[in-house]
Amino acid sequence: MKKVLFISMLLSFSIISACSDKEEKPNVPSKPQEAQESNVPSKPQEEQESNVPNKSQEEHQSNENQEPSKTNKGNTEASLTQAGVLKNIKNQLKANLSITLPKGLPITEGTFLTATTKAEANQVEILFFESKKYLPINDPKLKNSQSATAIARLVVKQYQNAKEANEQIAFMNFSQNGGQEVDLGYKIKGYQDAGAGSLWTGWNEGRWAIATHTRTVNSEAGVKLAKQAVQFLETHMLPIPKQNGFARLDVYESGNSIVWQDEKLVYTLDSIKEPLKALEIAIAFYH
Repeated sequence: MKKVLFISMLLSFSIISACSDKEEKPNVPSKPQEAQESNVPSKPQEEQESNVPNKSQEEHQSNENQEPSKTNKGNTEASLTQAGVLKNIKNQLKANLSITLPKGLPITEGTFLTATTKAEANQVEILFFESKKYLPINDPKLKNSQSATAIARLVVKQYQNAKEANEQIAFMNFSQNGGQEVDLGYKIKGYQDAGAGSLWTGWNEGRWAIATHTRTVNSEAGVKLAKQAVQFLETHMLPIPKQNGFARLDVYESGNSIVWQDEKLVYTLDSIKEPLKALEIAIAFYH
């Protein structure tokens, strides 16, 4: 009887233990399920991965980031084209002469202003160029005519005194020298003088003596150029000379030069092909 009771109790205990093990045992997934669930990101992971750009997005963002740098580069080069270049010219001259440079030069649209410089004890020389690509001052490439085009030369020389400097200016009062009168407009009279196959039409404006040159076989061209110059100077100012200045404008685009005195200094602009362009460059020295 006791044996039966013991066996009955043992079976009951086994049943209870089996039930308890069934309740506590975790639901462990099979290996395929683990692999599948490990590939499913949580919500934060999904949001993080959605912010990662694909290759196309990366290229687009890269182009956007590069665009401002291109603009800044263009602005830098543009600033060097005029004010920056002229400032650099003064810095590289390293001369004791206190000279005035133009505020800017008329150059072809889309080109850059640059120059070569030479400095001596009493003289400086600047050769201005325009180039399709930005070139620094005194760049060796400026020796190659294919890289840049010379547009003007400026020479500033200092003399012992103002009297000696004034002797370098071919100033004359055309009304006193005589010659055939010609109306140049704006109440300005010109005076013509011919000789050796050349015809000069000269007039005075303030401390300036200005003359156009042509050949006698093309006399009307000289008057036409003189009238164009007079009209231009009605709205533009040449630098104020101390004491005098002289401008030669050539119909055949050779020998154009503009010279003026500033106390002991003499400024000479030459190597300019177009006569009216010479006036455009000269007025940039007016301050």
